Amino acid sequence: MAASKLLSIFFLLSFMNIVSLCIAANNFGGKAVPPETICASNPNPSYCKTVFPNQPATVYDFGLISFRKSLSQSRKFLNTIDSYLQQGSTLSQPTLGALQDCRFLAQLNFEYLTTSYNTVNSKNQTLPDSQADDCQTILSAVLTNQQTCLDGLQTTATDSRVKDELSLSLNDDTKLHSVSLDLFNKGWLPNRKIKTTWQVNGVHQGFRNGRLPLKMSERVRGIYDSARGRHRHGRRLLQTEESVLVSDIVVVSQDGSGNFTTINDAINVAPNNSVVTNGYFLIYITEGVYQEYVSIAKNKKFLMLVGDGINTTIITGDHNVADGSTTFNSATLAVVAPFFVAVNITFRNTAGPSKNQAVAMRSGADMSTFYSCSFEGYQDTLYTHSLRQFYRECDIYGTVDFIFGNAAVVVQNCNLYPRLPKSGQFNAITAQGRTDPNQNTGTSIHNCTVRPADDLAPFTGTVKTYLGRPWKEYSRTVYLQSFLDSFINPAGWHEWSGDFALTTLYYAEYANTGPGSNTANRVTWAGYQLNFNATDAAGFTVSNFLQAEDWLTPTGVPFNSGLLP
Repeated sequence: MAASKLLSIFFLLSFMNIVSLCIAANNFGGKAVPPETICASNPNPSYCKTVFPNQPATVYDFGLISFRKSLSQSRKFLNTIDSYLQQGSTLSQPTLGALQDCRFLAQLNFEYLTTSYNTVNSKNQTLPDSQADDCQTILSAVLTNQQTCLDGLQTTATDSRVKDELSLSLNDDTKLHSVSLDLFNKGWLPNRKIKTTWQVNGVHQGFRNGRLPLKMSERVRGIYDSARGRHRHGRRLLQTEESVLVSDIVVVSQDGSGNFTTINDAINVAPNNSVVTNGYFLIYITEGVYQEYVSIAKNKKFLMLVGDGINTTIITGDHNVADGSTTFNSATLAVVAPFFVAVNITFRNTAGPSKNQAVAMRSGADMSTFYSCSFEGYQDTLYTHSLRQFYRECDIYGTVDFIFGNAAVVVQNCNLYPRLPKSGQFNAITAQGRTDPNQNTGTSIHNCTVRPADDLAPFTGTVKTYLGRPWKEYSRTVYLQSFLDSFINPAGWHEWSGDFALTTLYYAEYANTGPGSNTANRVTWAGYQLNFNATDAAGFTVSNFLQAEDWLTPTGVPFNSGLLP
C-alpha cells in the first residue's frame, strides 16, 4: 500500500511538472496550439480535450501529459484487477478466467507504456524509423490488450458487478491510450515513403528445401553431433554451413533419448532475455504427437522450435470456449516472447466445429516468425493477437474467422484451407480486429493459395466462403498476388452485423488470380478499396508494413520483401 501511495505521488508531481512546463515556456519547441486544435483529428475529440489543461502547448508537451496519464491509469487498472483476484472464491470460475487474462494483459500494458514513455521523454522530435516503428507498435498493442480484456469480460465473466465496473474503466482508459497513440503519431512518427519497386532480390535464402543451416560454435557443434548420433532426423534438419546463429541446442524426444521428454521442460531451461548476438536457443522436437499446452513467456527471447515436419511433429490440445476456456486462453501454443521462431511443426486444436472458439496458436510475440508450419482448427484457429508477425510457407486450416487478431502480420506463400463448418455456418477466412485508425495493424495475405480443404470440397456449392469480415471498427485486410479458387463467394466479403464498420474498414485486393479473384461483383461498401493500386499494395509488404528485413534475416527464413515482379 505504501509503495502504491509513493507511486501515485510520483505521478502527480511529474504531471504537475509537465503542466507547468506547458504553461510556462513550451520548452520542447514546436508550434504551440490550443487543445481543441491538437484534438481535432482524434477519434474522440471531445474526450481528448478533457485530458489537457486549457492552455496552448506543443504536440510534445501534450504528448508527455497524455503518456504520463496513460502510464498512471495502467498501473491503477492493474491494481484493480489484483484486488478482484484476491477475492478468489467469491467469484465464479468464468469471471476468474477472464480476470486472469486481463491481469496478464494489464501487466504487459504497464510495461509497454513504461517503455514508450521513456522513449518519448528522451527525445522531443521525430524518431529514427526503427525506434518510431517499435514505439507505434507497442502503443497499438496497448489498445489491442485493452480490447481483448474487455471482450473476455463481456463474453465470459458472469459476475455483473465485476464486469460493469471494469468495462467502464477499460472504456475510459482506452480513450486515454488512444490519445497517447494519436499524439505519438503526430509528434514523434516520421513521414515514411513507401518503397514501390518490385524487389526481385529481396528474398533471403537461409532455409533451403526444409533444411536449417546453422553457424555454430565448437561447443554447440558438439551438442549437435551428440543429438545427431541419437536421432535419425538430425542430419536432415541441421547443417553447419551458414546463416543462423545458435547459442545452444536441446532435444525433446518422447522416447527418453533426448534431453527432455516434454516441450515445456525444454523451454524452462532456455536462457532469459537473450540478445541477438547470443544467437537462438534451439529446441529440436523429434517426431511425435505432443499433447501439451505450451506457453512461452516474454523473457524467453530468441527461442527457436524446430520439428521434424508438418504432420510429423505435432503439438495438440482441445481447449475451447464451449467447455469453459476464454478464447485468449484456449490456445495449444501461446507465445509472447519477442523474436520467436517456429519451423516444421503442426499446431493443432482438436475441439471441432461444435465447440466454437478454439485456438491452435496465439502469438503476441513481437517480430515472431513461423516457417513451414501447419495450424489446424476450426473457429478461430490462428490468433495473430498483436505486435509484428510473419508466416511463410505454412498451411492454415479453419472455418469461422480462422485467421483473426490485431497484429501487423504478413502471411506469405502460404496455403489457406477453409474447412467444413458446423451446420448453418459460413466460412470467413479473416476477422481482423483493428479498433483505432492510428494503429499500424492489419492482415496482409501475399502470394498465398486459397483452396477448399478436403472435407469442404464436396460442399462448396452449399457452404459459402468469404475472404473476411470486420470484427472491429477499423478492420484492415488485403489480399495481394494470391490464387483464389472458385469457391470464394462473388461478394468476397461478409458483414459482421448490419452496417457495423462498413464505412471505416479497409479491405482491398490486388493482382490476385484464379476463378475466385474476379472483383466485378464484390461488395460496394465505402471501406472496400475499389482503386487499390500497386503503390497502395506495396504498403502492405514485408518491407513497408513490417519493416522486417533486419529482424527476419537472422532467422534464416526466406521472404519476399516487396511485391512479386
